[in-house]
Amino acid sequence: MKTLTEDAFAAAERYLELHARLVDRLRFAHAFLDAPGELVRNAVAAYQNLDGGFGHALEPDLRGSGSQPQGAEIALWMVEGIAGAEEPMLLRACDWLAAHTAEDGGVPWVLPSVLDDERGPWWQPQGERPPGALNPTGPLAGLLHAYGVDHPWLEPATAFCWKAIAEISEVGAYDAMCILNFLERVPDRERAEAEFQRLRASLRGAAAIDPDAPGHVHSPVDLAPAPDTLARRLFSDDEIDLHLDRVIADQGEDGGWAPNFEMWTPVVAHEWGGYLTLARLKTLKAYGRIGK
Repeated sequence: MKTLTEDAFAAAERYLELHARLVDRLRFAHAFLDAPGELVRNAVAAYQNLDGGFGHALEPDLRGSGSQPQGAEIALWMVEGIAGAEEPMLLRACDWLAAHTAEDGGVPWVLPSVLDDERGPWWQPQGERPPGALNPTGPLAGLLHAYGVDHPWLEPATAFCWKAIAEISEVGAYDAMCILNFLERVPDRERAEAEFQRLRASLRGAAAIDPDAPGHVHSPVDLAPAPDTLARRLFSDDEIDLHLDRVIADQGEDGGWAPNFEMWTPVVAHEWGGYLTLARLKTLKAYGRIGK
């Protein structure tokens, strides 16, 4: 079983210092150096528009300033463990979500306004009035439940997620992550467990068990980034250990971890690299794989 050495950790820290965005450097300092979470909160708030949504490439492949649902999701992840139920930034984001929710109760994957912005080629809206999607409604609702937020948007969004999950039998990798993030945090634990058990085989199948699988795949530790996550139950100890070893082995010579998907413009390589490097460090810490 491999551990990330002290020198390798220092190399990752240097990579973040040289290449990562301020918000990810502050998140690293909060997670590993006991820096105050308020600094992270302030940095995330800088990406919030006056309409309450988030843009300005907080999601690196959405380069425009306009607010998008995926920007709101990343903002919620970044303030996990920092923001509370009465955080004004979150409540303003909920107001924005409510204003851009489809008739089915979910928010679309991407809004048509994305066509006015520079973006990755895969960011294409589903028509002029796109339907709600589990990606990102599931994690948005799950995180807001975890924060204890009380807002009118959350109840219909939660109902949308339950309905969408109930209609699924075969799960793709991105939807698997969204379903798991919702089921792990939604208050109705009995119903969450029942859906987890029903979809268990398909959720497991969404991960690439072979660590040598090529292309843009999601590994078991992408679905289960910490040992106390719901998805951890999908994989054996040996499978998790194998993929944690691979995470350590995949650290680049520059100290960071590189994404396994298309880098369509140069700036996103390090923006995603900083985001992913911090995620890998947090996963290795959660599993006790960082050496002293």
